Amino acid sequence: MGISKKITIAIVMVFTQSTLADTRYENLQCLAKNIYFEGRNQPWVGQVAIAQVTLNRVKNIAFPSTICEVVRQRKRNICQFSWYCDGKSDQPKDVKDYDKATDVAIQVYSGTIPDVTEGALWYHATYIRRPFWAYSMKEVVKINEHIFYKQ
Repeated sequence: MGISKKITIAIVMVFTQSTLADTRYENLQCLAKNIYFEGRNQPWVGQVAIAQVTLNRVKNIAFPSTICEVVRQRKRNICQFSWYCDGKSDQPKDVKDYDKATDVAIQVYSGTIPDVTEGALWYHATYIRRPFWAYSMKEVVKINEHIFYKQ
């Protein structure tokens, strides 16, 4: 089943109002792209963790209130998620990996998976030296190739 059909079916099953369905469809696409570009090389739990950080930010008053706004957020002209402003195309090229990311997005968005990040709002890859912002944060968990933090 194609990616668009999966998201559409998930929305129709859960929501009936068309404007809400349109908004949720767009947010699921943003979440799936964030999972894809931030962690398509990660196993399922790593992708779940990336999605949960995104949703944790949506729930936190210090961040924007929608998934797409969180994914596109810039501070001091720096994107919160590096793939969004790296100058490359934001269209996934690997259909199979994007399909997996879409499945994870639907699962996490549904709220049926416990938060494996323990409420983390930030993360970085393990191959990157600890960023300046991480020194004031509490490291909560390491999942695959990412370290997750909260205040």
